[in-house]
Order: sequence, then structure tokens, then C-alpha cells
Amino acid sequence: MSSSKMTLRETLRLHMRAFRTIRRIRPWLFASITAASAASAVTPYIAVYFSARIIDELAAQRRVEVLKNLVLAALIAVGVITLVSGVLGAIKNVMMASCRIRKDKIYPEKIFSMDFADLDDARTRDLRAQIQQNEWWAGWGFDVFIDTWKALAKSIAGIMGAAALTFSLFVSRVPEGSSLALLNHPAAGVALVILFGVCTAIGPACRNKINRDYANISEKARFANRLYGAFGFICHETHRAADFRIYNQGPIALGYLKTGVGVFGTKGELAGKARAGIAAVCAMGEMAAGALMTGIVYAFVCLKAWAGAFGVGSVTQYVGAATALSANLAKLFGSVGVLRTNAVFLKNIYEFLDIPNAMYQGSLTTEKRADRRYEVEFCDVSFKYPGTDVWALRHVNMKFEIGKRLAIVGENGSGKTTFIKLLCRLYDPQEGQILLNGIDIRKYRYDDYMRIFSIVFQDFQLISQPLGANVAGAAQYDRERAERALGEAGFDERLHTMPKGLDTMLYKDIDKDGVDVSGGEAQKIAIARALYKDAPFIVLDEPTAALDPIAEAEIYAKFDEIAGDRTAIYISHRLSSCKFCDEITVFSGGSVIQKGTHEELLADGEGQYKLLWDAQAQYYNK
Repeated sequence: MSSSKMTLRETLRLHMRAFRTIRRIRPWLFASITAASAASAVTPYIAVYFSARIIDELAAQRRVEVLKNLVLAALIAVGVITLVSGVLGAIKNVMMASCRIRKDKIYPEKIFSMDFADLDDARTRDLRAQIQQNEWWAGWGFDVFIDTWKALAKSIAGIMGAAALTFSLFVSRVPEGSSLALLNHPAAGVALVILFGVCTAIGPACRNKINRDYANISEKARFANRLYGAFGFICHETHRAADFRIYNQGPIALGYLKTGVGVFGTKGELAGKARAGIAAVCAMGEMAAGALMTGIVYAFVCLKAWAGAFGVGSVTQYVGAATALSANLAKLFGSVGVLRTNAVFLKNIYEFLDIPNAMYQGSLTTEKRADRRYEVEFCDVSFKYPGTDVWALRHVNMKFEIGKRLAIVGENGSGKTTFIKLLCRLYDPQEGQILLNGIDIRKYRYDDYMRIFSIVFQDFQLISQPLGANVAGAAQYDRERAERALGEAGFDERLHTMPKGLDTMLYKDIDKDGVDVSGGEAQKIAIARALYKDAPFIVLDEPTAALDPIAEAEIYAKFDEIAGDRTAIYISHRLSSCKFCDEITVFSGGSVIQKGTHEELLADGEGQYKLLWDAQAQYYNK
């Protein structure tokens, strides 16, 4: 939506909501900004007021005692307000700095609480990327609102101060009988106010036009930021260095980077608008309006002073106050225009933050069973991903036998990983039911149900934290249990070479003394993490796909030993790694097409399993 189509009511509604959002994370921020801005705004008026009184005294009686008291009062007043302004400004700066830190938690908190189905949706990721890119290139959203609040508070306080000092300009009367007595007529004051307002509004109108042009290229600016984010730092990624040199990819990255930066360069759209004369016309209009307004104020004030309405000192007061009033009114109008432009970006922010959690969280507590006897059954389950009409799974029926080993095999896209996502309830099926001990899993508390699964995904992730914290998934953990899990996963020898044992930081993202682990070592740590959780169901979703077949078979064989009485599910492309399983299920096109032991499935000469087995075995037989 363009800012020109954003109504004032919608603008106010969105910014009031932003006000509540920011006040929740930093309650005293707006109060500190308002107080500091008000103190800063009224400081010049104190000097203007006392200067006018001192000039009046110098132009009239020149009483030393009066002058001394005026100077002393001015020094004290300016000193006090300067001190107060400095203290309030320091408090405001601390509040703003801490707010920016706390504000950065808004999006992670939303993402961590979001349904996986929404998080996995490309539209959600794109919306979040747009918000981030808008913040990066111009601060649109919360940052612009905070800065504009500061400008609003300062301009409103400045208007009030200027109005207080200029009020007497209109009530100070020219002596009757003077040729300029017509300046006492209310129409003269009204005409001055109208001309003053028109001249003052021209400048903000010009600046708001430039702001709208600036905001209207946001789509191109986001794309430029996206290019810069993708290619601006790619040269620092050491794991890409070999490819960059072998395939000479540097010019490609630099080309994209040049395209992205070019949006803001001399040949970009903004520069084009400037060359077209819009900025120059706006600047000239603002200068002409300012000059006209200054001339009108000077003429009105000087004519009333010449006619005897007030002394020469008041001329200084009124001209200074009127000029400041115009500047603050211009800031006020300009700030309203910025808010109207910013509302478009706030709308995007709240579109993201308002994504509802549609997945039913359930209320039943899963039974705590020491014997791990949890039975899961798929009953005619069908599922398709949001935004597509293609069924990823269709009419799947399956029951897990407690404590058994189940292998799931099939070609890419056959539905294996989707099956696991439904099992651990990252998604809910559109048709059919998944039962835990005879009860639909949607009736169980979501977090409670998740506790019965330990899963090592194909694209598992370790984080830049100490080894022990990675295994336990927590900063505080049972060290003996973590070491035992690492040993069971085959990592014990490597653990003994770690410089700080469990406290060794993984990777160098945070700690320069961090340790980089190989792919195979990372896989063992991921398996140890699953063992540490000690859930009754344990799932390996092709986490060893990067290993050679022999290394993969060794890991699966060892894992079979340590799985114990858990119900274990293995997903693999390599059929040889699943020979030890009690049952093998073959997926194809989202459906279960075969079930049985390794020997039973091989005996079916026309079956998919036999075809896959022969296709893989021929390379090893040679």
C-alpha cells in the first residue's frame, strides 16, 4: 500500500499500537524522550525572554540593579534548564539504547512461538525479510517511530513555548490615533496567522513529497539490501574460498553487489528524481516560503513597535519566538508526514506479528511411563503442504511396535521426511488421525507430546556454544549424563582431545579459541544430543547422508546397540544400513507401498525395495 492511500485514522491506529508495543518492552522510554525533548526545546526561549527584558532596560532607564538582577536570573535559569536538559538527555539516551536491544527480541520471541507450519511457509520468511530490510536501509518501522516521537515532543514543546512568548504580540495595542492603529483590528492578527501558517506548511509539504518518493522505492531498496546481504560478506566465508577461485565466482558476486548498491548510487531512482528537478523545486519552494514568512513577521513586529505598541526589546522576543514557532510548526507537520509514510511499514510488521497460532495445543498430559510403552498409530493419514494441491502423503496406515526398529526407505520426494514431521506434530494432517496410546495426538498438550521424541534431522544444526550445552540443549546440565551420551555416540576419544572438555566452545563465531568439528564429528554430537534427551521414541532422519556407506552402516549398527528399549525409526537412502531393522516400510509418491523385513522384501522380485536394492548393490558388487 502506498503512503498516499494510508488514512490518518489508520496511521494513528498503527502508531498507537506501536506505542503500546514499545512501552511494553521499555516502559519509561516515551516519558524520558518527552521530558528531554521538552527541556531541550524550551531552553532557547529562556535566553530570548531575558534578552528582551535586558534590551528593554538598556533602551529605557538603564538601572544597574535591575540589569544585574536580570543577568543573574538569566544565568541561573539557563544554567538550571541546561543541567536538567543534560540529565534528562542522558536518561533518554540510556533508555533508547536499551530499547533497541530489547526491541530486537520482539521478532525472535514471535518466531520461537510460531507454529512450525507458518515458520516453514516461504511467505512468512519473505515477510520477515522485508521487515528486516526496511529497517536496515532506512529504519522504517519502530526506529522511525521512536525518532519521530522525539521530533514531535520537541516541536510541540517548542510551539507551546513560542506561543507563550508571542501571545502578547497580538494583545499589545498600538496607541489610538496612530496611523497604524488598524493593526489592533483582529483581522490583522488573523491575516498574519493565516499567512504564517501557509508559509510554514509549504516546507513540510515539500519534504513529505521527497519522503514519499524515498519510501516508494522500498521494494527496490529491499532487493538491493537482499543482494548486499547475500554477496556483500560472501568473501569472508572461508568455506566458499576454494569454489570462488576454481570457478572464478568473484566477478559474479561483485556484479550482484554493484547492482544492489546501484539503487542508492548516482544512477539510481532517487538520484534520477533529483536530476529531474523535484528536489531542487522543493528546496526553492521551501526557501521562498521561509523568506516570505520571515519578511511578514519582521514587517508586522517592527510596524507595531514603531507605532509604540511595545519596546525594542520585545522586537527581539517576538521575532525570535515567531521564527522558532514557524520552525517547530514545520517540524510538527513534517513529523506527521513521516508517520503517514511509516505507517505502511508498520502495517507489514503487524501483519507478521499477528500471524495466528492456529495449531490446537491440546490439554491432556501424556502418561509418564517408566516402561516407555507408547504406541503410535497412523490411521488413514493424508497431508499436503500449504499453498499446494499435491498430496505429500496419501492414506498412510501404520502402527509402531513398542521397542522395535523401523526403517523408512524410498526415493527423494516419496514422503519420508513429511511422515516424520507429522509424527512429531510439526504439522497436523488434513485427513485421518495419528494416535498415541489410542488418543488423537492433537488432544495432548503440544509441549508435553514433543517430549517423547528425540530426532536427529538430516539438516541438524549445532550452535556456537560449549560442547556440553550443545548436547544438553541447556546451559545448566548433568555433566556425567552428557559425557555418557557422547561416549555412546562414539565421540569419547575426540572428547578427550578437546582443550576444555565439555566446556570447549564449538566453532569460532563467538570465541576465537573455539574448535571446528568435522561433519562426522558433528553428526555424533547430534546423536549424543538425541541420547541425552532420553525420549522413548528416537528418530534418525538421514543425518548420515554425507558419510560413505561403510561409515553410515557403522553408526547405525552402533546406534542400534545403544537405542535400548526405545522405539527407533531410521530413514535412509542406503538400504544396506537398515538390514538390522525389525520392519522396513517403503514409501513412494506419498504412500506406503511395501512392508516387511529385509529378507521378505528382497524375496518380492517385482517390488520397489528389490529394485532399489539392486540399483544400489550393482555399484558395490563391481
